[in-house]
Amino acid sequence: MTQTRGAVIVGASSGIGEALARKLADEGYEIGLAARRTERMREIGNELPTKSYVATMDVTDTEDARAGFFELAEAMGSVDLVVLNAGVGPFNPKLEWEAERRTVDVNVRGFVALATAAMEYFETVGREDHSSELDGHLVGISSVAAHFGGGGVQAYCASKAFVSTYLEGLRARQRGADSNVSITTVEPGYVDTELSMGDFWECSPETAAKQIARAIRTEKTHVYVTRRWRLVAWALDLTPNWLLRRLL
Repeated sequence: MTQTRGAVIVGASSGIGEALARKLADEGYEIGLAARRTERMREIGNELPTKSYVATMDVTDTEDARAGFFELAEAMGSVDLVVLNAGVGPFNPKLEWEAERRTVDVNVRGFVALATAAMEYFETVGREDHSSELDGHLVGISSVAAHFGGGGVQAYCASKAFVSTYLEGLRARQRGADSNVSITTVEPGYVDTELSMGDFWECSPETAAKQIARAIRTEKTHVYVTRRWRLVAWALDLTPNWLLRRLL
């Protein structure tokens, strides 16, 4: 008898998170939906073909978010996959402190709080419960913006650079760990969501979810969404700083 797979998606009430919840449910995962908008998550959960669970979560309240994660995982019984998708990206050229602070609170502090909770779960409960070779799979949604510092979105770009580097560090840590946790970094370009900052090569959340689900199945360590955005990332990495300052 095949064990039911469980996936927790943090930031599941809209955009990429919602689309990925629907995609993974179609693939047979039971879904744990975590975000602030409780009623919206219940609506999404009722439309899924598999069992769903809802946890109201504000990642800026890190201790409460971590406790909520473990409660959700316990209610689900088994969690094989955790996707950290919660994020904000306000345009803030005037450097208003509240906007910068919230970006760091959500994209950095909230991310690390849930990433460490997921790893703790995989390295304890996951090792006991999973019948597969993997103890778990952690997916972090970063951005192509991690490759440059854009004026007005400086906190967002820096926070996504943190996410990508932190996940790289977790993969390095895995090489010396007893557990076997797969870790995937997703760097989208423009996706048609509330956070989108342009329409160049913009894709739908459903297209993004399809490509992320494929990366999960194949246990990719890193993926661009859509794949053509790797060209932009490579160009940004190779372009001298003096030229980037003129262009961006």
